[in-house]
Amino acid sequence: MDEKEIRKYAGLMHELDLTGIEVDSSGTVIRIERAAGGTGRSRRISAVNDEEPDELKETAIQPEGAEVKSPLVGVFYTSPSENEEPFVHIGKKVKKGDVLCVIESMKLMNEILSEYDGVVTEICAENGQVVDFGHLLFRIREEK
Repeated sequence: MDEKEIRKYAGLMHELDLTGIEVDSSGTVIRIERAAGGTGRSRRISAVNDEEPDELKETAIQPEGAEVKSPLVGVFYTSPSENEEPFVHIGKKVKKGDVLCVIESMKLMNEILSEYDGVVTEICAENGQVVDFGHLLFRIREEK
């Protein structure tokens, strides 16, 4: 399968708002995945040839931006309360010290602050999702 065909399937994923697609073509299986609610920039493409099952070829498009990870275990919230606007969205410019989200842990709401000046390129957790220590929450493309 050539790059043109892979791009066609990636476009179909975007059009149908799919998080993954798997295509079997002439004994080669191609699987394309992206994070739910993501920008589509973070994709993992892998190809497996049935003739060589032990050989896994993986091409990863490197995600863009600095990573903001959870400093604690708790429930991830994108806004201060259920009926309010999210703190940030993809494409929003943030400054060091801006609130990105809150994580509820042991009945306490902990604000997670940006450590970077830049633009939010990816939100990697879902509202209401339980996150662990070190769970990737955001990617921010730094601007100087």
